[in-house]
Amino acid sequence: MEANKYLNDITEIKNIMNRSSRFISLSGLSGILAGIYALIGASLAYVRLKDFSPTNYDGFAGRNSALWDTALSKDLTLIALAVLVMAAITGFVMTLKKSKKSGEKIWDSTSKRLVYNFLIPLVVGGLFCLVLMQHGAAGLVAPATLIFYGLACVNASKYTMGDVRYMGLAFILIGLISTQFIGYGLYFWALGFGVCHILYGALMYYKYDRD
Repeated sequence: MEANKYLNDITEIKNIMNRSSRFISLSGLSGILAGIYALIGASLAYVRLKDFSPTNYDGFAGRNSALWDTALSKDLTLIALAVLVMAAITGFVMTLKKSKKSGEKIWDSTSKRLVYNFLIPLVVGGLFCLVLMQHGAAGLVAPATLIFYGLACVNASKYTMGDVRYMGLAFILIGLISTQFIGYGLYFWALGFGVCHILYGALMYYKYDRD
């Protein structure tokens, strides 16, 4: 009996230490919805690209500068921003709801470190993508977004659930593979931001969110 009491105390201490060093209120359902948003956005982008260049592989590869005229670039940028904003709002609302339910503060030193470490690779990757487009290498934008997003997840994973690291590594792998299939980046983008997010969100929901 006494031994069991000590083991229970040790387990409780470990749980308290884990909560203090890791932000564990990320919502699995928000990951699923983010993946759905990404697939919808990828579908809209595909339709827009197909209307512009239905058979021109060079256009899809980003080698044709005409593909990136003002109207098309604006449409694709708006689609990407819409997906990003919807995913961010959904993630914040659901994470806030989960944190209140678990009694965890949503904005403390741990969550600040999580956001800080996540944003560094993400912001650098965004700026790098702008440079790629500036130099006419738009075909590498999709691989770059996947790789830098994966790096952001790996970098932030030490402040949240360890499963985020594996999702980040999957993004990096998909991004690297997509560099060998320039012109088909939209499919890899949908695979990463869409399918991977849905699978990750479902796993997180099954492991942590179910009552």
